[in-house]
Amino acid sequence: MTTLDTLDPEQCAAVEHGDSPLLVVAGAGSGKTTMLAARLARLVLQGADPQRILMLSFSRRAASELAHRAAGLLHRALGSSPSMPPPQLPWCGTFHSIAARLLREHAQVLGLDADFSVVDRADAQELMGLVRTRSGLHDAARRFPLAPTALAILSRTVNSAQPLAQVLAQHYPWCAQWQTELRRLFAAYTDAKQAQRVFDYDDLLLYWHQALQEPLVARAMGSRFTHVLVDEYQDTNRLQAEILLALEPEGRGVTVVGDDAQAIYGFRAAEVGNLLDFPQAFVPPARVRLLQRNYRSTQPLLAAANAVIAQTGRRFAKTLWSQRPSSHKPQLVQVDDEAAQATWVADTVLRQREQGTRLTQQAVLFRSAQHSASLELELARRCIPFVKFGGLRFLEAAHIKDALSLLRWTHNLRCRLAGFRVLKLASGMGPGTAMRLLDAMDASADPAALLLAWRPPARAALDWAGLRDALQSLLPRDAPWPGQIAPAFLWLRAQLPRLYGTDAAVRAIDLAQLERLAAGHRSRERFLTELALDPPEACSDEAGPPQRDEDYLILSTIHSAKGREWHSVHVLNVVDGCMPSDLATGSAAEIDEERRLLYVAMTRARERLHLLVPQRFYATEQRALGGRHLYAARSRFIPAELEPLFELVAPCAPEGGETHAGVDAGPLPQLDLAARLRARGGLLR
Repeated sequence: MTTLDTLDPEQCAAVEHGDSPLLVVAGAGSGKTTMLAARLARLVLQGADPQRILMLSFSRRAASELAHRAAGLLHRALGSSPSMPPPQLPWCGTFHSIAARLLREHAQVLGLDADFSVVDRADAQELMGLVRTRSGLHDAARRFPLAPTALAILSRTVNSAQPLAQVLAQHYPWCAQWQTELRRLFAAYTDAKQAQRVFDYDDLLLYWHQALQEPLVARAMGSRFTHVLVDEYQDTNRLQAEILLALEPEGRGVTVVGDDAQAIYGFRAAEVGNLLDFPQAFVPPARVRLLQRNYRSTQPLLAAANAVIAQTGRRFAKTLWSQRPSSHKPQLVQVDDEAAQATWVADTVLRQREQGTRLTQQAVLFRSAQHSASLELELARRCIPFVKFGGLRFLEAAHIKDALSLLRWTHNLRCRLAGFRVLKLASGMGPGTAMRLLDAMDASADPAALLLAWRPPARAALDWAGLRDALQSLLPRDAPWPGQIAPAFLWLRAQLPRLYGTDAAVRAIDLAQLERLAAGHRSRERFLTELALDPPEACSDEAGPPQRDEDYLILSTIHSAKGREWHSVHVLNVVDGCMPSDLATGSAAEIDEERRLLYVAMTRARERLHLLVPQRFYATEQRALGGRHLYAARSRFIPAELEPLFELVAPCAPEGGETHAGVDAGPLPQLDLAARLRARGGLLR
């Protein structure tokens, strides 16, 4: 039995390719991992030393799976007995893990201590914070970037190989005024790491790249490997691409695999151009092989996905096809609004469950984590268990907890837990000061009056004035709901850059989403009560698969869904403003990436695909429109000429369904429930 027995002709051609540089453009569901594992096995069967094959991937899980599958193929091809261990591929790992190994191996030549430590993101942020304080930048009269923001700026600068000024102008314009101070901070941060002999994640790539600039070191590292294979090449950043070319400048033995149609990580400094430009990096150009047979989806689904991605500007043209026919076209489902969208999805997943499709074989995908908020509440209300991937649950995110604490504390000033969280939001309010104020309020007969009259320490005076005004807007019980939220949330939004750094814009959208959800309830008390009725141990618990539930629905951001597949997929909010996001339409390249994001979502489905199109959408991302309900336009990525590829669905309200809040259902009868209870002996039968 050979390693080629189960491969299609396109896969075989890629596996049998010689030692000249090769680019395999592997379409979604085209058996990329199978092909890559077979190529690894084939190289060994043809005489390549497994100890000299370098395989680079983007996650430990992917690297481990690839090594395991390749070793299994080798084991069977060599006819080894089951008791014999399979051949090992010791240089199969992530870019960062391989960098660490090579830097330690060449440490003496590079002037490094081979015993250096690698710190994780949290430790790096803490160190950046310490250096920031020691540099006196925490006392800046104007807002200076917090440690997480500063670290993100440095990371983007390193991985994109762009000048700091360019990174600031394009991605952090509010920090551009601090360019000189940031350079000083980054230099001090580097000194601190070197003094402690620690590397952060970005250092591993940066030092590996710098080492390869020395010809003798580059030759020594490159000669260690006869073959270099790179998976998911469309996700490489500029630094990683330059590392590969420095290792093997002539491309001998180099194979890269990827799909430009699935390049969706530009926000991490990934460069789809690395894949598109790869053939021209060598003379003669690298050979390009396409994998176009899809083993996942039905042909109608692929026809729609092909048409969507064909609108992309620069790309490798390919047409996915399948031998799996189906009478089911993907559905374009038109619903009234996000509430109707949530109801339709819940109804559909339950109906499909009754028809034999388990919840775990169904997924709901969305552009951003906050887009599932309405659905999560609907699922919790109907006790449909689910697990969410890609960010915290909406109601469990820190900034949402901050907002809910504002509402809870002003509703009940004796709630110290909420009060303690709220008070610490103000700059200059430490835990000790907050506790003293809460103690005084507990001892007061009129805690609201004491709170509003309280005089803070000088360091907190400026922020306290704004917080006091926010609290004052929420304290009156007779204030109009939900209008009283607006001034309080306005203050909270102003704190987001200080509290959460680079995530401020997205978190501001979350607050607008929470405000919109509040508008669907008649009062603050009802709103808070309904949220409180979803306790942690209930069926919507996030800590892994819901306990005591053998089946659960999958909720996921599209980014987190890449590489996965389900029998049935629902994609929420396929409207302009969400897909593409208004925050990612500044250039043609950004719009193309948003289109690829929809393509990735569509190609996760095996049998059924439902694209949800709310007719009214709360356009929180459209700043010029002030964040209000709008009649939404279907995503520009599905123009009218593509409609024949879809089944158009416009569901009607179910008979006997609930009326929407605010609809006049006529006068209610006068009841005397107490009398009824007395007549029935206190029991309702």
